[in-house]
Amino acid sequence: MVATNRQRGCSTIAPADPYGYLLIHFLEDSDGYAERIYLDLSEGDDPERWHTLNAGAPILTSPLGTTGVRDPYLVRNPETGRVYILATDLRVYDPDTDSDTRNWKYWSHHGSTNLIIWHSDDLVHWSEPHMLDVSLRSDGTHAQLGMAWAPEALWVSDYYPEGHPGGRGAFVLYWSSTLFADDDIDHTDPGVYDRILWGATTDFTDSTFAFGGVLIDRGHPTIDTTMVQRVMPDGHLRTYRATKDNGPQSNIWLDATDSEHWWEPDAVWTVLQERIGAGWVENGNPGGVEGPALFASHSEERWYLYVDVIPTIGYRPMVSADPDQGFDYLRSDRFRMAPHTKHGGVLSLSREEYERLRAADGTIGIAAGTQGRDVD
Repeated sequence: MVATNRQRGCSTIAPADPYGYLLIHFLEDSDGYAERIYLDLSEGDDPERWHTLNAGAPILTSPLGTTGVRDPYLVRNPETGRVYILATDLRVYDPDTDSDTRNWKYWSHHGSTNLIIWHSDDLVHWSEPHMLDVSLRSDGTHAQLGMAWAPEALWVSDYYPEGHPGGRGAFVLYWSSTLFADDDIDHTDPGVYDRILWGATTDFTDSTFAFGGVLIDRGHPTIDTTMVQRVMPDGHLRTYRATKDNGPQSNIWLDATDSEHWWEPDAVWTVLQERIGAGWVENGNPGGVEGPALFASHSEERWYLYVDVIPTIGYRPMVSADPDQGFDYLRSDRFRMAPHTKHGGVLSLSREEYERLRAADGTIGIAAGTQGRDVD
């Protein structure tokens, strides 16, 4: 039934008349400047066949921060219909960057704590980008974070208590960062590692954002969390997440919780599957995949988990009829996706949105602002 996948609070919540899917991603290209926003549209209502918009050229380009955007994600506010793009502020392939500051350790310890944000009310015309600083606390102080990367968010309709002036709903945003002690302003602690952190916002602006704290801490690096939610037969909401363990036993694992406040420290998560996607890697190395993306079909009991085969191969698909039983490989001659499609997210569309995107082919988005412009 469609209703079981139209979750309260889920970023992939389907519109009333669901039809088609929109995939956001970036490309890996060490010889070019591909760290921009790309959109692919499903072939009709089929989430296993994808066609690039704008002939595979970028839809949006950031003139802010590093001018590169990676790990983009789409999330919808179900109360307003507005869709947001969230992206990492990082340009890896920048020939003008000093070689001493062109490495992952430098970025992870001293990179941007800003995310790059766009919004749209029709998925064709996009706003100018702005920055969201995820280190901001509600009291105006800053958590001492390294670079913020791989952001996602879920809408929570009752995040705030009754009587909150801005309404009860908010996005719970989660991302990867190193976390330093508040007094380590130079970020010198050699024992820091990547954790999954969280915060809350109503509109992805500094004025409404507040840093929350730690969501995942395994005592060693963890990165790239993706989530999806499911209404269970008794009506309660189950939250699933896939995360890359980047420690000694590197792999992607899947866990789940029935906690209503899944972002809080006392939420109990149960591991369902480990070493996900290793079979897509040539040597079977479970650490050879990252950047997972979870989403649900809006027309049948079918769940997808795309895993990014690194460094440049891109997404390969996993599928499940029941995430509680884990995911298996989707090996199908019908599956279609452009090579090097990397680390993004999938949004369910309405029929009107689908037809509008197909007609525009992304070109209006480029014409409306800084889009498609070289910033070299």
